[in-house]
Amino acid sequence: MAPPALLAKRHRAALRTAAFLSPWLIGFAVFFAYPLLSTAYFSFTRYDGFRPPAFNGTANWSYVFTDYPLFWPALRNTLWLVVVMVSCRVVFGLGVGLLVTKVKTGAGLFRTLFYLPYLAPPVAATLAFVFLLNPGTGPVDTLLDGTGLPAPGWFTDPGWSKPALTALALWGVGDLMVIFMAALLDVPKEQYEAAELDGAGPWARFRHITLPNISPIILFAVVTGVIQAMQYYTQPLVAGKAAAGVIGGSGQQFEPGYPDKSTLTLPQLVYNLGFQRFDYGAACVLALVLFALSMAFTALLMRRRGGLTGADA
Repeated sequence: MAPPALLAKRHRAALRTAAFLSPWLIGFAVFFAYPLLSTAYFSFTRYDGFRPPAFNGTANWSYVFTDYPLFWPALRNTLWLVVVMVSCRVVFGLGVGLLVTKVKTGAGLFRTLFYLPYLAPPVAATLAFVFLLNPGTGPVDTLLDGTGLPAPGWFTDPGWSKPALTALALWGVGDLMVIFMAALLDVPKEQYEAAELDGAGPWARFRHITLPNISPIILFAVVTGVIQAMQYYTQPLVAGKAAAGVIGGSGQQFEPGYPDKSTLTLPQLVYNLGFQRFDYGAACVLALVLFALSMAFTALLMRRRGGLTGADA
């Protein structure tokens, strides 16, 4: 058994450590642990925000997974956005970053032009895209008609609505461009010079030097992109409303997902169930599904991080 003096010293050290950690511990408990536990509790209750919650077992879970007709379309759309939109944003952001780092003249201008769209408010940017891609009067379809190319329905066509949202996400790729530029400029130039002396071509240098050096940044971009896609709410909702010709007002009910549930996402259902239908129990089930999916994708990416770039995990 340790001497009393040593035990007292360890006790004081533990108290000091707890004191330094207390801001984080309090924030974690108040803003993460308590909301998460409350969400799990309410998912097993019948609760409308007015009357006290009443325990109803797994009724909310059964309703969401078997009886709620919008859940599975929203889940498919969300997973599509996670796989396709996140992948396109990462690849496009990396490509733009590589392009800007290679520019010798006017690099500052190009950086500004590529970054400015990211600063546009989501609602304004989405409304602008809906106008530009309007099948009847939009300049994009007018230009396509003039060149003899087929003009898609974009936000009014279920088959094109998600690609149109992906195009909107690519337009605002300035955040990833800046991150990738910083990573690319940090790659040691000596490695490129040595590879050139060994006869390595551009693709070989990119694969064996650039990708391994920036692999942590790519992982960061993918993980944060997945989390953002799981929270994708404003752009599809505004695009659906604008394309449907609905001008939302105070207290107005609008079923999200236009056209034909193709822009419906899980965060929209959380809001629709919780704050429009006052079914907090079912909304909490959807929130937990989103949390579980985000954790699963993040864990998978962390375990398979070497597969993102060909680098060692």
